Amino acid sequence: MQIERIGDVRAALGECPVWDAARGLLWMADCRKGLILAVAPDSGSVQSWRLPAPLGSFALNGDDELVVALKETFALYRPADGSLRTLAGIGDSHPNLRLNDGAPLPDGSFVAGTMHIYREDGEPPLGGLYRLDTRGRLDRIAQGLGVVNGPAPHPDGESFYVCDSAARRIYRYRIDGEGRLSDREVFVDTSAFDSAPDGCCFDQAGGLWTALVHAGAVARFDQEGRLDVRIDLPVKHPASLCFGGEGLTDLYVTSISDSGRLSADGPLDGALLRIRGAGHAGAPRARCAIRP
Repeated sequence: MQIERIGDVRAALGECPVWDAARGLLWMADCRKGLILAVAPDSGSVQSWRLPAPLGSFALNGDDELVVALKETFALYRPADGSLRTLAGIGDSHPNLRLNDGAPLPDGSFVAGTMHIYREDGEPPLGGLYRLDTRGRLDRIAQGLGVVNGPAPHPDGESFYVCDSAARRIYRYRIDGEGRLSDREVFVDTSAFDSAPDGCCFDQAGGLWTALVHAGAVARFDQEGRLDVRIDLPVKHPASLCFGGEGLTDLYVTSISDSGRLSADGPLDGALLRIRGAGHAGAPRARCAIRP
């Protein structure tokens, strides 16, 4: 196994890596700075675009746009000309509430959830999990989640996984063709690994990979929720991951140098890493097809 740094990226809050096979680029966000980056893995060259901070997450939308989750709104962003078109807002507003991680669904819609931090004991979280459909209409599809991370549809199309990093749990839901969720159950409690789960992705065999953000590692859980791979990393706080490269056999990992709550000053903290030889190939990720 080989772990290497890609380019000289040093993100404050590196999140949301997305492999763009058509262009051979690794897209990612520096959420605290409101930056979206497109990195060429072989050369390390970087293109960047700045949006209003904080940025929660984004996904590729067709060939020329991104769908972005900003603090409390969803929008379409066109990198070619910098145009930003707001589509919908979540309706809740609070200084400690913002949109966070998100992912496409196979039908081309986009799902993203909120994080509500610094809550009092017993205070229920505002926000929840939201689905932006392909016509740009927004629905809340789940509530009661403190810090949403790693939302990801299983490759079988029948289940959907969501991390609540505040509870240190990964939940599994059943999902129907309209994006409705039901039958929530705990898939993994990561307290046993002294970490919350963060970003997630699936491999072709249905294994769920997550960043153990407090443990400096990424982990794979089989379809029964059993840990079967752990890779320790040269960063203190890995935040998210995705498969990419030829055959989706490389694993890309983003990391944190200063998120506002987590910080680290090691030589690779905040870097974009590539893991080769992890022994698994990724499941393809959908693109959004949102056309209001």
